[in-house]
Amino acid sequence: MTKNNELQLQSESPEVRMALFDFAFDHAPIGIALVDIRGRIIRGNAAFAELVGRPLVEVTGMAFADFTHPDDLEADLALFQDVLAGTRDGYSIEKRYIRPDGAVVHVLIHIAAMRDEAGEVIRLISQIQNITDHKEYERRLAERAAQLELAMEAVRGGFWYMDVGSRQFETSDRLAQFIAGPAAARMDLENYLKRVNVDDGATADLTPLLAGEVDQAVAEYRLETIVGERWMRCDRRLLRDAEGKPLRIVGMAIDFTDEHNRFTDLEHTSRRDALTGLLNRRGLSASFSKLIAPKGYSVLAVDLDGFKPVNDIHGHAAGDSVLVETARRLLSCVRGADLVCRTGGDEFLLVVAGTEDTGKAVAERVVAKMRAPVGIVQGSVDVRASVGGVWAKATTDLDQLLGAADKLLYEAKAKGKDRCCFQTMRERTARA
Repeated sequence: MTKNNELQLQSESPEVRMALFDFAFDHAPIGIALVDIRGRIIRGNAAFAELVGRPLVEVTGMAFADFTHPDDLEADLALFQDVLAGTRDGYSIEKRYIRPDGAVVHVLIHIAAMRDEAGEVIRLISQIQNITDHKEYERRLAERAAQLELAMEAVRGGFWYMDVGSRQFETSDRLAQFIAGPAAARMDLENYLKRVNVDDGATADLTPLLAGEVDQAVAEYRLETIVGERWMRCDRRLLRDAEGKPLRIVGMAIDFTDEHNRFTDLEHTSRRDALTGLLNRRGLSASFSKLIAPKGYSVLAVDLDGFKPVNDIHGHAAGDSVLVETARRLLSCVRGADLVCRTGGDEFLLVVAGTEDTGKAVAERVVAKMRAPVGIVQGSVDVRASVGGVWAKATTDLDQLLGAADKLLYEAKAKGKDRCCFQTMRERTARA
């Protein structure tokens, strides 16, 4: 209210001022009530009647204690008595009203004393605001916070955030303590990145988010913690301002080392032959795509000669022993980067990086190695090997090479077994 308005109001007659007060009292959007020194309602407005759930005619004359929640009454009465005793002029308090139907209404009350010329309290005026929705929001917020806290206790990791404008980065207390121990302080970006494995730095890069190119990204990287290096999965989300500009990045990093190791073990198992430990056909395809062979490579198809009688005469356990020993001998014929695969039964495939001479040498070693007797529980058995090999200079379709090697294997068997037939891919194509 301006000074001119105040002067104008003071110049009005008492009747006009009272009329203005009555209008403001009755039509206020919040509850207003006049209370006597015994705590009884002298007068209330429509908004107050709605709050207590009673008509004005009924609420007039009631004590506020009659509709105040019992658990809130003691604190309210103590403050009320302080006002009557002259130790305070008013007070504010949150409390609950109970309506006749049992519904509970949360309210915020501001009480002010009205005094006579002698300074004695003659009545009190209350302004009452309904805060039920606000209290419900607070309850839900607290519930969600509690749920989040429980969820975070069930996982290993925590939150971090980064302000896009200032580039300020900070971890949560929980994440810092997960990384560096119970007494650790929150980490800045420099100290956090020091913990990320150097080989995973590109994965942890935040540039696309900072530039606003994406709104969400997931990164997996290794992080050095107080219990050693752990695999972390970090869900990063970009928050934007009202104009759509990048504002803040929030990340949640969770330790998923056990899950990562299980997946790795499963992936390894799915690409290996259960009996021999060699690559299976799926593992061969995956490994072949990563093979580095600038000088070319040879594909060797290997089939055992005399294996069926071992199973027929000595049983499948003896046959398994032969297959395991064959795998050992094949591995001894190649280098670590070469590929050895069991495709099924007594059939094997080798992929050898290097020149044509390198491939021929390995094929001959395989034949020679398999001429030695194989020990089984019953003694030993004589099992030989036939090999069909093909060499290619440039990367060629694997299935095409396997087909060519198989045809050469059949040629080796047709010529008497226990031998190898080897050609270059060009020669094979010309003959076909």
